[in-house]
This record gives sequence, C-alpha cells and structure tokens, in this order.
Amino acid sequence: MSESLKQSITDDMKSAMRAKEKQRLGVIRLIQAAIKQQEVDERISLDDTQVIAVLDKMLKQRRDSLAQYEKAGRQDLADQEAFEIEVIQEYMPTPLSEAELTDLIEKAIKETGANSIKGLGKVMGYLKPKVQGRADMKALSASLKQQLSSDQ
Repeated sequence: MSESLKQSITDDMKSAMRAKEKQRLGVIRLIQAAIKQQEVDERISLDDTQVIAVLDKMLKQRRDSLAQYEKAGRQDLADQEAFEIEVIQEYMPTPLSEAELTDLIEKAIKETGANSIKGLGKVMGYLKPKVQGRADMKALSASLKQQLSSDQ
C-alpha cells in the first residue's frame, strides 16, 4: 500500500505524456520532484501519509501564491496556480465534512484533557495526523481556539 499514491502519480504522468497534456504533465512532474526531494533529504521512501503531507504543503504554497497574484492583478499567473491546485487536489483524500470535523475536535479535546487555550498545541498535535490533507489547518486552528476559549 505504501507505493499506491506514488504509483498512481507515476501512472498519471505516463498517461499525460501519451495524451500530450503539457501543462498537466508539468504539474505532475513538480509533484514527483517534491516527493523525491523529501525522500532524498530524509533518506527514506515516503508512505501515503507522508506523500499527502508533501501535497498538502504544495497546496498551501499555491494558495498563498494565488492570493498574491490575484492581489497584484497577474491573472495569467493566477490561472496557472489555480490549475496546479486543481491537479494536486486530485491526489488528496476526500475532505472531512463539518460534522466529522466537529466530532474529531470534541474527541481530541476529551482525549487530551485540554480545557483552555493553553491546551491548543496538545490538541493540534493530536489532530494533525488524523486530518492531514482532509481539512484546512488554519480553519481547524481557528475553530479550536474558539471552542477552547468558550469552554473557560
């Protein structure tokens, strides 16, 4: 199972080559380069969870760039970033629903025993591996802060 996501990406690269989809091929090669870089840096072979973490980081970078390009009025660059986001998201797991996220947050607060904003780090540490790539960490953190501060 550890090679399944990487294998899927490789297979998609081959089909993009055959179909001569240059733009899509470029994005897939960026994904593979980021994965390979992580593997070389840490001298390990990444499993699906670690690949998702790499993809999540790439998505975050692209969303930041997209916002900057739109703010600067560079629609051509913004369109490229939006396309890259679209391709990368194809490899991400399905996002959690609001109800699933709320359940996870409540369970994490109970499990860690956090009862104030001081326990935020502990709860985030508990939640991060469970929601990696399936929820926006910024929104999750804001939701947690709100819940922890209202519990006081």
